Amino acid sequence: MRRCLIRVAIAGAACSAVLAVAGVYGAITLDRMYPPPMPDERALSAEVVDRDDALLRVFATPEGRWRLKADLQATDPAFLSLLIAYEDKRFWSHHGVDPLAIARSLWQFVLHRRVVSGGSTLTMQLARLLEPRPERTLGAKVLQMARALQLEQRLSKAEILQWYLTLAPYGGNLEGIRAASLAYFGKGADRLRLAEAALLVALPQSPERRRPDRFADIARSASLRVLERAVAGGLVEAGEVERVAGLDFEAERRAMPALAAHLAERARQKEPDALRHKTRLKRSIQAGLEDVARDAAKRLNGRVSIALVMADSRDGTILAQVGSPNYFDGRRAGWLDMSVARRSPGSTLKPFIYGLAFQEGLVAPETLISDRSADFGGYRPRNFDMTFQGDVSVRTALQMSLNVPAIRLLDGVGPAQLTALFRRSRVETALPAGGRAGLSIGLGGIGISLRDLVQLYTGLAAANGRPSMLTNGVDDAAGDGQQRRLLESVARWHVTDILRGIAEPAGSKSLDIAYKTGTSYGYRDAWSLGYDGRYVIGVWIGRADNTAVPGMTGQSAAAPVLFEAFSRSGLALTPFGRAPAGAVRLTRQDLPVAMRRYQTVEDALDGRGREAAPHIAYPPAGARVALSNGADGSLAPLVVKLQGGRPPFRWLANGKPLDKPFRRRQMHWVPDGPGNASLMVIDAAGRAASIDVFVE
Repeated sequence: MRRCLIRVAIAGAACSAVLAVAGVYGAITLDRMYPPPMPDERALSAEVVDRDDALLRVFATPEGRWRLKADLQATDPAFLSLLIAYEDKRFWSHHGVDPLAIARSLWQFVLHRRVVSGGSTLTMQLARLLEPRPERTLGAKVLQMARALQLEQRLSKAEILQWYLTLAPYGGNLEGIRAASLAYFGKGADRLRLAEAALLVALPQSPERRRPDRFADIARSASLRVLERAVAGGLVEAGEVERVAGLDFEAERRAMPALAAHLAERARQKEPDALRHKTRLKRSIQAGLEDVARDAAKRLNGRVSIALVMADSRDGTILAQVGSPNYFDGRRAGWLDMSVARRSPGSTLKPFIYGLAFQEGLVAPETLISDRSADFGGYRPRNFDMTFQGDVSVRTALQMSLNVPAIRLLDGVGPAQLTALFRRSRVETALPAGGRAGLSIGLGGIGISLRDLVQLYTGLAAANGRPSMLTNGVDDAAGDGQQRRLLESVARWHVTDILRGIAEPAGSKSLDIAYKTGTSYGYRDAWSLGYDGRYVIGVWIGRADNTAVPGMTGQSAAAPVLFEAFSRSGLALTPFGRAPAGAVRLTRQDLPVAMRRYQTVEDALDGRGREAAPHIAYPPAGARVALSNGADGSLAPLVVKLQGGRPPFRWLANGKPLDKPFRRRQMHWVPDGPGNASLMVIDAAGRAASIDVFVE
């Protein structure tokens, strides 16, 4: 009997050798007449990645498969060693067919009268994946060998291994090691534990019966067989088999990554044939802010949506952009990206009104301003709580977000100045019907998106005061990165100093950030915008259908989310920069008399109904002014600020009239040199004011 078995084995080995030789000859002819099917990247899943190539979202193939292209450089080396040792130990040396493996398979079949080990190489398995055949006949096996020889002529060993790990089945609709590792372990294939690597080696041989989410015991047994063979080959220590045997192999099938759903959809729409879409987002920050939005949504009304945007003011990079708490939540219309929807910004534009007023020299932070009922040509703003505070400092007015003082200042600088600031920031706004920018824009009477508001606030956070064109790598606007300066450095510093003094919302951890809230008319939108020395985060809360949410305000709803977003972004707060030259905190008593109280034109009328005479508010009379020298030795310009009077204004420096009259109450004058200098201004009514200063 033994002789008979030996003869059969020898005959089988000879047969396999003949088949191999015949296969080589036949493959040459077959290669010319019937080239093999080749891997097609168009059949892969599309991927959306962050700035560091970390996976944000995966799209299933048209037939519903998760099929991600493998990357050998990003695959655990221990897994690759286990795979080669278990499946095809002579993979790197054979030419597609391994005669020794086939002979061993036949010999084991004769001895045990069952299949103990297969003779298929990884190349042959790839051939079967590329050209599936339901029948398991000798002819099918010979064709598979021929196809393997063809593939070896067309692909490198690394490419063959890569495509095998891309197409191998891992249970259900999972194909490839990356999809399997994400689904079963929730991580990439670059950092697998030994038990995980052994399971992923064993799964493709019987992908449905060995699924850890359904048959944990079978999965364990198959994994142990992989490790036992690795022990025999010296790859793994014997004790590891016992350790792995005691592990729990039960796994839960996880969903594929679906971060930045709205941006990912737009990326696919923009380039539908691309398999890889790179964004400028940061995966860890995006995930953290999506968690913040999801948690906040659970605390709010069931129809309320939430959007967040975080950007780096240094280069305009959007690090996270959350359009809704859940893309698939129909109650909240989660498929709508509310980070780009134009809504009424409420009071979030007030910091820029105050910044313009500081820049124009109309007020200082401790200037008193009236918070009383006022009529601006028929427009009668009221505070949110329908009360008035009387005389308050400008600092208090901004921190309390009082409406009447803001409109008084906007009336002073002019709405056109505010819209010009929007244009400098390259943000898009929707003006009210008729296209005129009236005083109401200061209280939210304009449409603007959260993304554009964040872009606007980067002009406050950036050290150079230039708002950056925000970029997420997908739907970026054309144009250069840095825009014109938003406000002068001293004006920006005063705004930031005031906003840093606003108390944190109830229940939130105190953070050194500058922030502002806003609530649109009728409780439709709640906003909060904040920044540290580098990063800006914006929060919008409301209903996508623009209906009211009674009682929802920026302070009560959006501000806590803002503070939570800063805390959970994963980034440490960036300290604010040093105060610029000329930026000092002055008490009201230290201010020039004319700047201790802000007066509108109506307030400035004397008892006979005339405007007050002009007054040079800055620099104060007798001041010593230090002006830095330019590269050519010339003096820098001196900013001169005026109050009262009727434009246009004619200026004289040291008795000599300047070139042209000015309508603005701010003028830049370059002295001839250091020493004593006199300035005089004459308004349209012939009234004059003058000061003497010493230029250093």
